[in-house]
Amino acid sequence: MTSDVLVSMSGIQMGEHEDAVEVINKGKYYKKNDMHYVVFDEVMEGFDQTTKNILKFKDGYLTVHKKGVVNVNMEFEENKKSMNCYATPYGDIMMGIDSTSVRVKEEEDHMQVDARYILEANYEYVADCAVKIEISSAKHGISLLS
Repeated sequence: MTSDVLVSMSGIQMGEHEDAVEVINKGKYYKKNDMHYVVFDEVMEGFDQTTKNILKFKDGYLTVHKKGVVNVNMEFEENKKSMNCYATPYGDIMMGIDSTSVRVKEEEDHMQVDARYILEANYEYVADCAVKIEISSAKHGISLLS
């Protein structure tokens, strides 16, 4: 994997209403002590400031650290629940993430992270969720086929 990468993050919430979102960004990749890292800036609509994202993952474990417009450190560890304060410009939300699986598929110029979890907001069930993160060497682009 090259250090210059394209990162696609797509998520879906399967609750009362099904919501899906996808963002694609340029980023940097590195590996340290058997842990993969991806760093990228995210532009949020309606804000001048960016949000710095740091993804840290291996099979069974993923953290998503955001600092900027929103601030949070979300931890996804298989068969564990974590509580996180999600600080937004509109107020803070106590978020629970009850992870059921975190899978990493690694190839030479492409990696995929799939996490499934139950989402809570302020201690109440919101939805069953899935997030898919694809990291591809910038020279190859992001695979649109899964």
